[in-house]
Formats: sequence, structure tokens, C-alpha cells
Amino acid sequence: MTNRYSSEVEARLREDMAAIMARYPDDRSALLPMLHLIQSEDGFVSPRGITLCADVLGLTRAEVSAVATFYSQYRRHPNGEYNVGVCTNALCAVMGGDIIWEKLSEYLGVGHDQTTADGKITLEQLECNAGCDYAPVIMVNWEFFDNQTPASAIELVDKLRAGEDIHPTRGADKVHTFKEVSRVLAGFEDGHVDEGPGAGETTLLGLKIARERGWTAPVLVGEDK
Repeated sequence: MTNRYSSEVEARLREDMAAIMARYPDDRSALLPMLHLIQSEDGFVSPRGITLCADVLGLTRAEVSAVATFYSQYRRHPNGEYNVGVCTNALCAVMGGDIIWEKLSEYLGVGHDQTTADGKITLEQLECNAGCDYAPVIMVNWEFFDNQTPASAIELVDKLRAGEDIHPTRGADKVHTFKEVSRVLAGFEDGHVDEGPGAGETTLLGLKIARERGWTAPVLVGEDK
């Protein structure tokens, strides 16, 4: 990767950055989505991307880097086409997440935040996917794959490496690439927002029972009714 963008790419990125900045009363507030925009171009927060963000926002490279190194979704080295995150937090772990992690790491030959030689998969050990009702859970580019097993996880990565479309349990009809998803995180819609269910039957079961039985939340003393 060169130290500078081509004039055509830089002009396109600057145009997109201007659109992002227009959403905020303070230009500096645009930095987070701008970093996602850089990842949509380079696959990580590259040195040239940091330089461009700094120039557009009137910041130093150190100020931009300080933000990029604080949040785990920003990568400081090239990410794979698909980010496979295995939850090993308490509930997922006891339901099999630890075993899934061990099997996938051994099968792919990579550890946490490492990428396979073909550039297809970056493996990540996650603290929580906020999908405990479907534990153990894997996320591929932030899309849910629920109730996983070691066998289903290996089948999943095999399909990714073979270039097959894969369909998450909930959410978009298929998983899109890391760069494509990064552009969505930058605030540019891809037209897939209304695809698939956002919540499954297990998640909504408590609400269903409450409605059937007429249960409502208690009103606290001093709280407006």
C-alpha cells in the first residue's frame, strides 16, 4: 500500500468525509465515522487514512491515532475480508464458546486478531455479542450466527473461504464484506436495513408471555403514571 491515495480516490474520500461532517455541529465529531470510511477503503485504519482524516479535520496525526487506538473496531493492520468473532464471555463460554474458539483457532491456524494467509478471515475472541439467549454465538462482520457448535463453526469458515454467500440467523439476508460493512458504519446506507428479523422467538418470549397474561412494569413511587 502506497503512502498516499491516488488523486481520484482521495477526491472521493474527501467528498464522503464532507458528507459525514455535514451531519454534526462540530466537525471533530465526524472522526469516528470517518475512520470507518477509511476502513471501507483500506481494510484497516491505515497511516495514509490517518493523515487524510487529520488534514480534513485540522487535527494532528497523533490526535487521530489516539482515537483509532482506543476503540477495538478500528484495526491498525489489514483485516480479513470476514471478521469472525467468537464470544467466550461467561454464558457463551459455559455453553461451548471456549471449545468453539479452541477448535476454530486450531483449524484456521491463527489466534486472536490474526488473519489467515489467504486474507479471508480474521479471528477474534469477543467478550460479549449481546446474544446470550442464543449462546454460544459467533458474529461474522457483526451479523449473528446463533446456537453454534464446533462443527457448525468450522462449516461456516469453510464456506467463507470458498467464497459462498452465508446467511446469518438474524439480520441481513447475507453477510457482506468487512469493507462493505465499514462503509455502512460510516453512515452510508446499503439498502439492507430492513432485511431479516432483528429479534428471534427466544428473545421475544418474555414479552409474549407478559402480553398474554396482562403483566406490566410496576410504577415506582413518585414516578409519573
